[in-house]
Amino acid sequence: MALRIGSIVRVLIVFSICSRDLLVESRGCGQSCSTNDDCDGQLYCGAGRTCQDDPDLGTHICAGSGGGGGGGSGTCQQSGTLKGNSAHQCDECCKANTNYPIYRCSPPVSQSTKAILTVNDFQAGGDGGDPSECDGKFHSNTERVVALSTGWYSGGSRCLKFISITAPNGRSTTAKVVDECDSTMGCDKPHAWQPPCRNNIVDGSDAVWKALGISSSDPLYGQMSITWRDA
Repeated sequence: MALRIGSIVRVLIVFSICSRDLLVESRGCGQSCSTNDDCDGQLYCGAGRTCQDDPDLGTHICAGSGGGGGGGSGTCQQSGTLKGNSAHQCDECCKANTNYPIYRCSPPVSQSTKAILTVNDFQAGGDGGDPSECDGKFHSNTERVVALSTGWYSGGSRCLKFISITAPNGRSTTAKVVDECDSTMGCDKPHAWQPPCRNNIVDGSDAVWKALGISSSDPLYGQMSITWRDA
């Protein structure tokens, strides 16, 4: 009987330790953090180095009024992590032994969906990696084309359809969805050795940026808060 109790105690101790380890990988509201990657889904590492609602995404998870789920209700939580390697060396490539968050969802789409616009080279040999998923082709950077985070790409349901993008300067343009900015995989050749995409990304060609009035010499070029909707 004593042995059985001892075994149960050991199991409980191991369970407790494992539970703490899991919590460290994905931290909730008010928990300490060092970078945005430390925090759950739509939270970011804010003032006081604690996980908080992200003002860029307009989330209200910590405020207790729900949050953004991938195309529906609920919140979009981190699905796990992907460990980087040193198979390829470049400034934006995955780093060895670094854990990158992965997501299978994105914030819900509305008539004014908050996102981060990044820049991508969709041409052969560009930083987009393999040909675009929607049509199996490479695209000129003079075309207004985009890739969407996994949740918004929605299994290809937006393939070759247009979205409308609005910049902080008030300029708007339309762009065609041709690819997925993969939030679930990365750090390999098909993904140009780059980390998994964040779950709130619209990855646009140079032509998209120019149509929004942002040149490559503008400090905003490369990463900018925008809103988008289905056109």
